[in-house]
Amino acid sequence: MAKPDPGAEGSDGPPAQPEQARHTGNGGEANGPGDDRLTAQPESRPQHPVVLAEQARRAEDLQLRIADWITAFAGSMRFVYIHIALFTIWMLFIESKPWPTLTLVVSLEAIFLSTFVMIGQNRQSAFQQAKADHDFNEQELELKTNTELTRQIHRLTAELHNRLLDKPARQQP
Repeated sequence: MAKPDPGAEGSDGPPAQPEQARHTGNGGEANGPGDDRLTAQPESRPQHPVVLAEQARRAEDLQLRIADWITAFAGSMRFVYIHIALFTIWMLFIESKPWPTLTLVVSLEAIFLSTFVMIGQNRQSAFQQAKADHDFNEQELELKTNTELTRQIHRLTAELHNRLLDKPARQQP
């Protein structure tokens, strides 16, 4: 299993940039000979196998793509702005007493949005479990491999030790 890249973005935020790369004033390019500033290049991180499998599975299913689009849209500021505009127009221009109808519409929308949130949470939970299972299996395999390598090293070291100690004993009469 590949070890995590310490320069990769993690839970603590983006990777730390070298001091020289942060202070380049022209997009990270060197100014001339002898200029040791680093050039900014995008990092390419390999994706986790479970992430790739989940992306492929979701791309194949139309219902999953629609659900992803709805949850992405409902979780955006565009969604909030559209609702502010629609509710304002509704309350000011469409109905003189909008509260009963508006309450009904908002309640129905809340029911559907909460359902989408729960679907998303279930999906995320299943994804995290699949990722954890994959990582556990990889770590168990690595542990078994390391244990076997340690046993072989111990056996070879003991054999080498015995050969070196037995050889001088044979030379002496």
